[in-house]
Amino acid sequence: MRVQGGFGSAKRGTALTTRPAWPGIWAAAGAMLLTIGAGTAEAADPAKAATLSSDKSQYTLFNPTPDRLLRELSTDRPDATESPFTVDAGRIQVETTLLGYARSRPDIDGTVTDTYDVGTTNIRIGLTHATEFNVIWQPYGVVRTRTVGPADATRSSGIGGLTLRGKINFWGNDTFDKPGATALGFLPFVTLPTQRGNGISPDVVEGGFIVPLNIKLTEKFDLGLNGGVAWVRNDDGAGYHAEYITTASLSYEWTEQLSTYYEVGARFGTRNPLGETAFVATGVAYKLDKNLQLDAGINIGVTRASDRLNPFVGISKRF
Repeated sequence: MRVQGGFGSAKRGTALTTRPAWPGIWAAAGAMLLTIGAGTAEAADPAKAATLSSDKSQYTLFNPTPDRLLRELSTDRPDATESPFTVDAGRIQVETTLLGYARSRPDIDGTVTDTYDVGTTNIRIGLTHATEFNVIWQPYGVVRTRTVGPADATRSSGIGGLTLRGKINFWGNDTFDKPGATALGFLPFVTLPTQRGNGISPDVVEGGFIVPLNIKLTEKFDLGLNGGVAWVRNDDGAGYHAEYITTASLSYEWTEQLSTYYEVGARFGTRNPLGETAFVATGVAYKLDKNLQLDAGINIGVTRASDRLNPFVGISKRF
């Protein structure tokens, strides 16, 4: 979510299902490494690109972008739709779910699951003018299940998986300022287990990629679109299958500090006996200063396989 003047990841409260939010094969890791090694992409406007290149292409992880050249704060939360914008070279942005909660609908056995997410954090590191590297980790989570018989209730807790992501911005990082402007990116990811069998961390390696596109509709309205694929381990443990991710998020800038969003999303090919997952969502982001943002939101499932509701609050800070 790009705040002017300001299915995925661990940036929201919890997943829409008990399956890991961003599940992948080692090919995803290879794609991510290629992405990170890619050079800086040019801006969409050739004239402006020349100016920006002379000003900012020299900056890297070890030669940080100065404050006067920082682009407006752009976060990958609170909505589920990933942004195509990268963190400026040499800068670190920390985006954290302070607390998230999700309650599922009953599964085919009548089991209801309550999930608590505490402190899931996305550390975004600017490598070049148009590439970044992300490390996402959940330090603590709780999953409680309740069945028809109260004696069968269970509780699991522990640390979540480790997700590694890369992001490259093809265009739009510094030219997304006028109606009609667009921005396009590529975001591969791989999720690694950290504590198998605890009910919080995934038990296998999974991964995939997302293609984020943003369109500036007016001075106040921005539209974010995502399409992607995640390779998820089959329930029988034999091989992987593809699940398809799609989201759309419409954001509105009320003031330079305050913005809201309205979102729809779905995940197809999940092989869930209850069907596919889909949700609608809304939320708010408030920018305390040019480097600090607070947010809150709620996802509401609209299919039997989706979580019934998922409220969350979070914070983002750029250094």
